[in-house]
Amino acid sequence: MLQVLQHQRTGEIHLVEVPVPECFPEGVLVRTAYSLISAGTERASIATARASLLGKAFRRPDLVRQVWQTFRREGLRATVEKVRARLDAYKALGYSAAGIVVESRVPEFAPGDRVACAGAGYAVHAEYIAVPRRLVARVPNEVTLEAAAYTTLGAIALNGVRQADVRLGESVLVIGLGLLGLLTVELLQAAGCRVAGMDREESTFRLAQQLGCERVLLNTWEAVADLQKWTGNVGVDAVIITAATPSNQPIELAIGAARKRGRIVVVGAVGMDIPRQPFYEKELELRIATSYGPGRYDPEYEERGHDYPLAYVRWTEQRNMEAFLQLLAAGRVRTDVLTTHRFPLEQAADAYELLRRGQERVIGIVLEYPGAEKPPRRSVVLQTPRQRSGAVRLGVIGAGSFAQAYLLPALKQAGAEFIALANATPASARAVGERFGFSLVTTQGGEVIAHPEVDAIVCASRHDSHAAYVLCALQAGKPIFVEKPLAITPEELHQIDQELARRGGALFVGFNRRFSAVFRDIKAFFHGRSTPMAILYRVNAGELPRDHWLRDPRQGGRIIGEACHFIDCMVFLTDSLPVAVTAASLQLPEPDAGESISAILRFQDGSVGTLLYLTNGASAMGKEFCEVFCQGRVARMEDFRRVEFLHGRHRSVRRYDGSKGHREEMQLFLQALRSGTPFPIPYEQLRAVTATTFAIEEALRRGTWVDVEEMLQPQWTHQEASGLPSPS
Repeated sequence: MLQVLQHQRTGEIHLVEVPVPECFPEGVLVRTAYSLISAGTERASIATARASLLGKAFRRPDLVRQVWQTFRREGLRATVEKVRARLDAYKALGYSAAGIVVESRVPEFAPGDRVACAGAGYAVHAEYIAVPRRLVARVPNEVTLEAAAYTTLGAIALNGVRQADVRLGESVLVIGLGLLGLLTVELLQAAGCRVAGMDREESTFRLAQQLGCERVLLNTWEAVADLQKWTGNVGVDAVIITAATPSNQPIELAIGAARKRGRIVVVGAVGMDIPRQPFYEKELELRIATSYGPGRYDPEYEERGHDYPLAYVRWTEQRNMEAFLQLLAAGRVRTDVLTTHRFPLEQAADAYELLRRGQERVIGIVLEYPGAEKPPRRSVVLQTPRQRSGAVRLGVIGAGSFAQAYLLPALKQAGAEFIALANATPASARAVGERFGFSLVTTQGGEVIAHPEVDAIVCASRHDSHAAYVLCALQAGKPIFVEKPLAITPEELHQIDQELARRGGALFVGFNRRFSAVFRDIKAFFHGRSTPMAILYRVNAGELPRDHWLRDPRQGGRIIGEACHFIDCMVFLTDSLPVAVTAASLQLPEPDAGESISAILRFQDGSVGTLLYLTNGASAMGKEFCEVFCQGRVARMEDFRRVEFLHGRHRSVRRYDGSKGHREEMQLFLQALRSGTPFPIPYEQLRAVTATTFAIEEALRRGTWVDVEEMLQPQWTHQEASGLPSPS
């Protein structure tokens, strides 16, 4: 399919062939008929991407902070790779579209339904779009799909009007008469309000009057005086700001125009340096309208489809979309007069060039898609495989920031040949495929595993998909490297046990730390020991945003998802398997509950390991610290940058570059594939480490010691995997 993408390094707009996305488990796949270019939002995106690196830094200081934090925690090499990945990426544009459902995994929509779709990253400018159920609304028969393409912008405007809490007959000022402002004018007119409009240009004044504005004024203090006369020297009841400017002028004008105890609603991105005195004197109320309404930015609502009860949240973002469509059906709102330009999809670059030049006032730009239905293509061929002699030909599933920063560069440097790449996001699949020289990109992981030219699989998808891809690769007879964790439930681990017992196969899990120079040197320091070890591994894991995907219970949580790394280091140092664990967690409020723990592990050889995994520490502190005590010797590791070795009264210090073994891990993976030798971590260790994370979770629930072997018992009935999850 074709999709409009913006290259992040150059800012250029391209129409690129990408694979069709997979339908979400809680969503629909839609063949797009029309999409709307949001002039204000997308013009800003173009300007940011076209800026120099210094200009980008000034426009996005938040990203500069992220780069600095990455450098401090992960070192220069990882930081450079992450910045390069970001700059070499494509950005999907658009967030308002309408079309025909071609696949549905929810009961309320069926193939053939006409729908309006919303959401950045979902309702993009592409021939096919995958959209979660709560960002989809059925289009009434009286409404054309072209008009329905305005639904997202209409819902944003409607949410602003609702935040203003207007009443019949009230006077309302709209500051900013672009597309969003004009839609707001129409909605206020439909609500029975008297409407005035302000803008810095006069180009849309006539249209604003046509849509219901009684007064249209330039952004000046003289206009504020005019508004006072218009309201009988009372001031307007409410002000809705739909302008987009870093200037503080819209807020100041709104304060001047509003009546005492009036309401000001900010919808657009404007300066908000609130002058206290006039705000205080009038007892004004300031409200922020968050995009389409309640549910926006809540992954439980948008991604997982959990609706808010209507009795308590009357107007969610989906219900705002439906209400706007009803207003279109009733003729209370018109969009045809807002469309100033129409472009076929093939001329999308011309539409953005018109927007960039800014030589004429653009309001609504509609992209028209081909009417003939084309069969969805789930894969795109980028080039013919090179067929290098002796090269290991790889298929990769999942191309997120971790894979781009660590795995793919290391594999490329080690001489791997990239054949097929699967990623859930089509734009990312294309960008990563081009950057690393893949021959084919797809949105289906199963296609990568089944590809006849792929010798082995590298899986770096989300945690809940790891076991399914491992099983699929083993069934296909292909070796697989899978990032940690191997599995997120005992049942999944048991299924892998059974598959290996039945078919055999080669399996490698990404426990990279044991391959780092740091841990190889620590192990060598204790070579020849004859007594057990005591190991303390302290992890300053840090907080995660409340909506981070790792906090989704379906991903297994942070103990299963990350603590396995540190358990594996203990297994590596002791050459022994954990036999029992006990654990306790800090009593922190949600969502941090259960993430900060202290666990004690007993090993077969009598060694004892203590894992402190903490999320409530200071970000200025390094992440990982490990101390090993054994037979008159101590090794103290500080964040993979420094190790202090002590033996009796002797002390030495070695310094390291902070790398955690990813390059060495990938080199060993390829060496084993080339030579046909076993992978460097025995499966019994992979299995025991994974089972130990389950035992820690069980110990937290019980408050007692738990035998690791208990987690390895076949307590669940084996069921064959019924399908493959999304690759990322």
